[in-house]
Amino acid sequence: MNHFLNLVFPSVANQHFSGFSIALWFFMALALLSTVRSLLHLFAKDGGAGSIAGLDLSKGDKNIIFSFALWGQSQLIYALLQLLVAFRYQSLVPLFYLILFVEIIGRMAVGRMKPPVLLRGRPPGGYANLIALPLSVLMFVLSL
Repeated sequence: MNHFLNLVFPSVANQHFSGFSIALWFFMALALLSTVRSLLHLFAKDGGAGSIAGLDLSKGDKNIIFSFALWGQSQLIYALLQLLVAFRYQSLVPLFYLILFVEIIGRMAVGRMKPPVLLRGRPPGGYANLIALPLSVLMFVLSL
């Protein structure tokens, strides 16, 4: 079994994290938060589309709920990769902060290009982006 795990998760020459420890601890917390967020989208009855994002589901649009569940599933894969990096491949933390930055910029761009019709104000992720964007840059610098 140990041989199999070493084949799937090989040790690497540069596993050591050389940045500030706060950047690593923040990344670990971010990985756990990503896991919770993904599970909410995956398992919430409405995928979080109405209950979290505030989308109008009065017509019972199962396609939106399906899309949110798929989003949750892809977020879970990303969160599991974050956890793997946080606990096994810590030298990749700076790269994952760059990936996070690009992902946030992409989400914000999609929100501007294709704005949703919401029943109430901006969803929590919309506010979180405004905080996470500069934090991702700061933590990237601190992780180097």
